[in-house]
Amino acid sequence: MKYLNLAAALGLALATGFTANADDSNAKFSRELLLAKQVYLPAKDVDTHVIRVQFPKGYKTPTHTHEGPGPRYVVRGKLKVADDGQTNTYSAGEVFWETGAEMTVENVGKGEAEIIIFEMAPAKAGAH
Repeated sequence: MKYLNLAAALGLALATGFTANADDSNAKFSRELLLAKQVYLPAKDVDTHVIRVQFPKGYKTPTHTHEGPGPRYVVRGKLKVADDGQTNTYSAGEVFWETGAEMTVENVGKGEAEIIIFEMAPAKAGAH
């Protein structure tokens, strides 16, 4: 459970848009729910990963899978995601749920694109 709480805390930090300039008197704390999803994980122990991925202009990944499902936050750019038979396009500031099934991601924007992957997977034996 502590790993799911860590993933939630990391998502909250990203979603609230913390600013490094605390002296800005016009800065206001805000909180916005970007994604809510009930998740069933087939294990009590879960490994979590937070991964930053950068896509050059026009880049398309080969068909691939990840160790587990989770939310993905688009930091910049525009990405076309084909995941488990469905295709959607996401832009900076949007969050989508990746299933963990076979997928591809293509940068369809005018410049580089970047996402943050929050991945949850059953813990590997002996890893804890």
